[in-house]
Amino acid sequence: MTSEEFSQQIINMMQTLYRVSYSQLSQSCDRNEAVQECLLKAWQKRSQLKEPRYMQTWVIRILINECRNIQRKRWREVPLDEMPERAAPADADYELHDALLILDEKLRLPIILHYMEGFTVSEIADILRLPQGTVKSRMNRGRAELKKSLTGEGYTNHAKYERSW
Repeated sequence: MTSEEFSQQIINMMQTLYRVSYSQLSQSCDRNEAVQECLLKAWQKRSQLKEPRYMQTWVIRILINECRNIQRKRWREVPLDEMPERAAPADADYELHDALLILDEKLRLPIILHYMEGFTVSEIADILRLPQGTVKSRMNRGRAELKKSLTGEGYTNHAKYERSW
């Protein structure tokens, strides 16, 4: 793959990369940093890509790892009690974004990759290096948790676990 072909494919992927980083990181500066670090690493290691048809999968995998690195770094830097409160926007997209960020990462990633990026279950399994059945079950659990979160049931409805005396 020539440098021009590589660059063109990266340009075509930019929106996908930013959407994936948006699903992982809440601050725009962190999202930009993750994408930039991903692009730098992909460029530096482009000779290691054996099959050009898997380039998008390869680059997204690099991006997910960069997002995780930033999350680990940020988690150590900012104590939770010092975090500023965010104003609750009225826009439904922000409500969905916030609900997605509440999900555990292992449930959130398959949902983002499938519904927002259009990857098939088998492609997601390749990206995340998981069996297809695991991807399907995580998507199912993630959808169920999103439904609870967005319909207001949240995680406080424990009525089914109460014992009647």
